[in-house]
Amino acid sequence: MTRRHHPSHLSEERPESTAPLPPPELTEAECRRCGTYIAGLDGRYACGVCGWVNDHSEGHRRLPRADEDPDRPPKGRRRPKQLPSSLPEPDAAPEAGP
Repeated sequence: MTRRHHPSHLSEERPESTAPLPPPELTEAECRRCGTYIAGLDGRYACGVCGWVNDHSEGHRRLPRADEDPDRPPKGRRRPKQLPSSLPEPDAAPEAGP
């Protein structure tokens, strides 16, 4: 398998500000697929009727980085372990003998 080269996003200039980001702006539009009137945040939309979603790059401003998320757990804290998914119950029917 060949690895694809992805352009590095680290070369972009990023301000290292600790100032909080402004609140998102509620925007409204028509769904491009079915015409339903929809609302979104900062120009990012998802239609609940037909499932159409616009690309994140069409938004009005950049998305916050993970380290800018006020709800992000502190460093060193791990995610809680996931419980194993429930396994299907074995058939309760008795086995037929000879």
